Amino acid sequence: MTAFSEESDDIRMMRDTIRRFIADELPPEKVRQWDHDRRFPREVFQRLAALGVCGLTVDEQYGGLGRNIVAAIAVVEELSRVSTTLAGPYIHCAFYGGVNISEKGSPEQKQALLPKLAAGELLFAYGLSEPDVGGDLASVTTTADRSADGARIIVNGAKRWCTMANVAEYIYCLVRSDRSAPRYRNLSLILVPTDSPGVSLKPIEHTGIGYAETFDVVFDNVEVTEAAIVGGAQGWNQGWPMLVGPALDVEKLEIAAMTYGLAHAALSTVSQYAQEREQFGKPIIHHQAVGHTLADALTNLQACKHMLYHAAWLADRKAPCSVETSMAKLFVTETCEKIVLDCQKIMGAYGFAEEYAMPRHVRDILLMPVIGGSSNIQRNNISKRAGLI
Repeated sequence: MTAFSEESDDIRMMRDTIRRFIADELPPEKVRQWDHDRRFPREVFQRLAALGVCGLTVDEQYGGLGRNIVAAIAVVEELSRVSTTLAGPYIHCAFYGGVNISEKGSPEQKQALLPKLAAGELLFAYGLSEPDVGGDLASVTTTADRSADGARIIVNGAKRWCTMANVAEYIYCLVRSDRSAPRYRNLSLILVPTDSPGVSLKPIEHTGIGYAETFDVVFDNVEVTEAAIVGGAQGWNQGWPMLVGPALDVEKLEIAAMTYGLAHAALSTVSQYAQEREQFGKPIIHHQAVGHTLADALTNLQACKHMLYHAAWLADRKAPCSVETSMAKLFVTETCEKIVLDCQKIMGAYGFAEEYAMPRHVRDILLMPVIGGSSNIQRNNISKRAGLI
């Protein structure tokens, strides 16, 4: 196996392209307003998709650029260095959609959905958690029952924390598809079109990830066809192995990448502030306490980079990496949370002033150790899968 090394020239060129796009399309005042309004600027996202980056999780035969998890993670990082405005929707397209359908979709689903995902024309919302089910996803109670003639599947129940459900075309929904089968053998994944009769949304007021609204989604006798089962008819009652496979490893990485980008943004914000803000006759960057804090932040950020991209390199090669991706999610999110909070403290009261990006970075970063599998869930994964217990 080739050794993990510095990223390729292609990825470096892609980063330069995205940075130029950001400079043209994401001015600070617009980013601030979009975050305040929780508005997803789909027209800007379409211009991002025109660069081809949504195709980094889709094979060329379906209109993508070929599977390149490291490059896709780099896109998330670069976008997050400004805000989650486009990083979040990119995940909903390239990862929730592109990765899951590429990994587990039926031939018909791949043919129908992957070209549109590669073009950035579709967004998926996750329907995994429920009002009474958080990390214990095998206990979901939303049901999917076959009709008497077997032609239709009827979905009933409720999902919580469905971000972007109001603008996504599909909800990638984990359901209990067998009421008598053993645990882990009674689950399926269903693609529920968000415009289906019987689907209703209720907004959840929350702090952070201002790129979109988040919803409770209720399914009241929602009917879909067998073609909506992820993986086709063979995917019935196969939801758990689909959920905990490579797509879950990649989900941990996409959150870690967003976190890493946010910490970069916070460090950039405070570095500029510390060079311009003078106290006691000199810029505060020259006060040792500030300089040492920023030195520690930069050092820890470098450690996060190596852990994140080593795990992404393993995932890209489809090597076993459940432990490494959990380690990356745990270490990067908790370390970067501290970095951002330390950066805010350096700015004093200005760290809470909305004229700066720092309050937004803080609101977003505090969610990262929680979403995509909490830190304690990652610790459980590491201790079990590494043979510690």
